[in-house]
Amino acid sequence: MHPRMGSANLILIADDEPLLTELLEYRLRAKGFDTAIARDGREALEQFEAVRPNAVVLDAMMPVHDGFEVLRRIRSNEAHSDIPIIMLSARRSQADIVGALEMGASDYIVKPFLPEELMIRLQRLLAGR
Repeated sequence: MHPRMGSANLILIADDEPLLTELLEYRLRAKGFDTAIARDGREALEQFEAVRPNAVVLDAMMPVHDGFEVLRRIRSNEAHSDIPIIMLSARRSQADIVGALEMGASDYIVKPFLPEELMIRLQRLLAGR
């Protein structure tokens, strides 16, 4: 199923771990969301422009462009400043977490994480838009 551009509840999942993207896609669809998947940073930016998601779940460590570069590029456009972006990362240092939040991440979740926690945080961010 291809995502519908302009869908009122489209979430872009950008992560290079297939099992994780499948799990998140399953959980999001069960909650009524449409999903788009990107496996690396270049694809994440292309998908972001193509489908205009309502939120992004963004892995920090991906091929081509890492999540921090993707975040920087998305946030460099003022029109995208209100789109929730949740960073996922195994990197748990204060510098990584604070750095991502300072760059404009809406939230930061350390892997491994509870999928239900991610769903709740995402729904809260979307409700606050």
